[in-house]
Order: sequence, then C-alpha cells, then structure tokens
Amino acid sequence: MTNKTIYNAERALYLDLLERVHYHPIVNEWLAALPEWLAAIKDKQRYAHAPAYLAAVEKLPQIDVHSVDLDTDTITIQADLSEAEYKQITALMKQLMPWRKGPFQIGSGVEGDRHTVFIDTEWHSDWKWQRIAPHLVADHGTLEGRYVLDVGGGSGYHGWRMAGAGAKQVIIIDPSCLFYHQFMAIRHFVGAADNNRTHYIPVGLEALPRQSQLFDVVFCMGVLYHRPSPFEHLQQLKGQLVKGGQLVLETLVVEGDDTTVLVPHNRYAKMNNVYFLPSVAALTGWLNKVGFTEVRCVDIDITSVEEQRATEWMTYQSLSDFLDPSDSSKTIEGYPAPMRATLIATK
Repeated sequence: MTNKTIYNAERALYLDLLERVHYHPIVNEWLAALPEWLAAIKDKQRYAHAPAYLAAVEKLPQIDVHSVDLDTDTITIQADLSEAEYKQITALMKQLMPWRKGPFQIGSGVEGDRHTVFIDTEWHSDWKWQRIAPHLVADHGTLEGRYVLDVGGGSGYHGWRMAGAGAKQVIIIDPSCLFYHQFMAIRHFVGAADNNRTHYIPVGLEALPRQSQLFDVVFCMGVLYHRPSPFEHLQQLKGQLVKGGQLVLETLVVEGDDTTVLVPHNRYAKMNNVYFLPSVAALTGWLNKVGFTEVRCVDIDITSVEEQRATEWMTYQSLSDFLDPSDSSKTIEGYPAPMRATLIATK
C-alpha cells in the first residue's frame, strides 16, 4: 500500500483553510499560494536531499497505534512494535537526522521493551514548553479553541504540544525541507489522532500575506535574532494576529537597560546568522514601538548544556562546543553565554 501521509496532510490543510474562506476572505491568498509553497519544498533542484527525505517518509510502515499523547513531555505514539518494525522505523527516522526539537517516542515505552524508538533530540524542547505553558493566553489561561500560528516551528514538536493543549487549529511554518519531512514522519504515526488540527506549511513568515489577521495566538520562538530587520519581523508577526490576539516571543537576550543591544561582529556561539540580541527592556520597547500592548516578560533562562546537547539523533557540535572551555559564562567568541527570555504581548 502506498504511504499517503503527505498527500493526506496537505489535503487536510487545504480543506481547513477552505473552511475559513467564508469568514476570512484573506484566506483566498493563502489558497492561491499553497500549491507553489508545497511544490517548492519537494523540488530537488532547490533541495538536493528532498527525494531522499520523501522516500524515508513514504517507506515508514503502517503500524497498529493504540493511542497518541500530544500533551506530555515526550510526544508519544503508543504501539507494540515487532523487531522488524522497530529496526525499520529506527533506520528510516535516522535518515531524517539531525533531529533538533523533540523528544518523540514510538513504541510501548514499557521498561525493558527494547522495541521502542526514542528520538532523543538535541534540544529538550519540553523544558522550554514547561517554562512557557503556565503563562499562555493571559485572558483565557489556555489554548483551548484558539487558532494558533507557530513561526519557525522546526520539526513541529511545539506545534503538537499546542494541539495537545486544545488549540482548535495549529499551523506551523518553517522553510526547512528537513524539518518539513520530520513533521510528516511524525504525522504518519499520529494519523488523525489530533482530528487533523495540526498543519505544516514549509515557508518563512515573509511569504504570508502581511495582514492575514487569522490567529488568536502567534508563537515565535528562536527566530528573532536570525532576522536582520527585527522591527519588520515584529510587524509581520503582528499582522498575523486578530485584534486582541497575543504574541508569545522567545529569543536570545542580554543583560542591560532599555538601550542595550548586542550586535555580534561575526559569529555568536558559532552561528553566523545572529544579528541583534536586545536586553529585555530594549525588546519591550521594540514591541511597544510596533504597537503591541501589555508587554510582559514571563521567563528568563540561561541555556544549559543539559537542555541543548549532542545525542545519538543529533551527532554534530552542540552548546558545549559553542562555549568558552575555560569560562562557560561566555561563548567561544567572548560574548555572554546564551540567555533566553519569553515575552507575551497583546495586539
């Protein structure tokens, strides 16, 4: 039987958007662009690895899934795997390495059951979710029934958690060909357990209509410091929100007052695409300047080498390699070590 995971997922996305056209004509612009968006991510001229990623997803076996838990630290697909299924799933999922955001588990998870695939990702993304979740949607205290956009969602881990928290619809966007196929691999096993409420569009924020105003909550985590024009990015985020909607913004920050902004001269923690690291006070001012209100910082956390590290599923360098070996409070370039803040703001 042909694996129709991606076809079914893209069809469900189209139907979900079509359902909203009557109330939000702007969705016609999304629908018009959707075929090009979805075709581009599979274009081997643009993404050399796209055929291999697609083949890995298509070869995943059909298994008897007992239950799916999206509201737990490890996204869990409960199933009794045979040894052959375990080996096949492990080999195919490893063709989609590196896995950066997770973790995920496919199998029974029963202690002593060696036929469980545990994808131990570079990031303990569950730790970030634990820090953020208690502060979501100040007026409601929950994502229940909300339309949500996750900008730069990677493999989709946090998007699945948003669905698990009761969101009516989650749309994850990220232009990465690898991350798109990682999401589809997990979608293969999740099936319709989320009632097809969780979708993935492989584009960056700049591809969306600037004033869609479709979402009650927009998440943007780990993206802002990669944008050379942060004010434009914040305006684009604001344009996706309904009036009264909320932005959940998580980004790298530095200590300082409302005028403090670090601009790395070359690399920051070995990343060459880091542009602006503001203080919390400066970032609050930025959000106010573009028209957000009720801006509040709900979490500040220094990233630890336990939260971000190399694993069997991400074998490249990680945080410990990016820090000064003689002073872990600094990056290898001498800048302050990664510190992340989460701010929530209202449109």
